Formats: sequence, C-alpha cells, structure tokens
Amino acid sequence: MKRFALGVKNNMLQIVHVTTEQQKEDAMSVRKQVFVAEQQVPVEEEIDQYDPSSDHFVLYDQNHPIGAGRFRMIEETGKVERICVLSSHRGSGAGVLIMQGIEEFAEKKGIGRLKLNAQSHALLFYEKLGYHITSDEFLDAGIPHKSMEKNIKQT
Repeated sequence: MKRFALGVKNNMLQIVHVTTEQQKEDAMSVRKQVFVAEQQVPVEEEIDQYDPSSDHFVLYDQNHPIGAGRFRMIEETGKVERICVLSSHRGSGAGVLIMQGIEEFAEKKGIGRLKLNAQSHALLFYEKLGYHITSDEFLDAGIPHKSMEKNIKQT
C-alpha cells in the first residue's frame, strides 16, 4: 500500500494514494456517501468520465475509509476534485490531511499550480489552505461553487 506519511499523518488518520482496486472502491464509497446520499448529486454526475484516468486518494481512520479526493491534470495545472469527508469526521482535520496528501503528490510531480471548484460553504476551508477565489459563483450539480487556485512550491 503506497502511503504518504510526510506531514499527513495525524493520530490514526492516514492518506493513501490509491494503487489497488479495494482502495479505489473505498474512495468511491466515501464519495457516494457524501455527494450522492447526503448532497443528492446524481450518481451519473458524481462518477464521471475522468475517474478512470485520475489519481485517487482515500483517507483512512485505522482501516476505515473516511475521506477521499481526486487529482487530474488540465494542461499544465493540477485540478483537485471530489474532496469529501464523512460527516462523522468533519472538523477533525481530515480534509486538511487529504489536501496535504494531494498537494504533496502534485509537488513531487513538479506541478506549480493547483485549481479547484469549491462548494461555496467550503470557501473558508480552502482559503485557510492558501487558495484564492478566481471566479464568480456558479452552479455545479445544483450546488453553488466558486473556482479557486493556489501556487505551490516545487522541491
């Protein structure tokens, strides 16, 4: 199991770059619980054509998947997508760990800039991580969002 441990380990929480089918199923399970069941996003919008070619991440609390995220390249910019944490673990720092793992992955690939589309209620979360708003509000799957970007240091 490929694990990112630098700066992303918090007690028993651990972010994993998905390398097995079981890990991918774990990530998809969290996404379906948060986006489809909780936020009522149609499954055909949540699981899309970009999933097969994207890098996926899953956050485990011991061996239980509690968070997930997706990363893909759009031209020279990394795009962070589908960041989610089960409601039982929100406010615990789990979302920060997911973002740190994805940012570390992007830095190791030599990517200097990341972008994402944040749900409007989560803007402050991403601003605290150094992202800045780059668009007006728009709807995605019926949910208000704004685009955000961040320059990351390269090692």
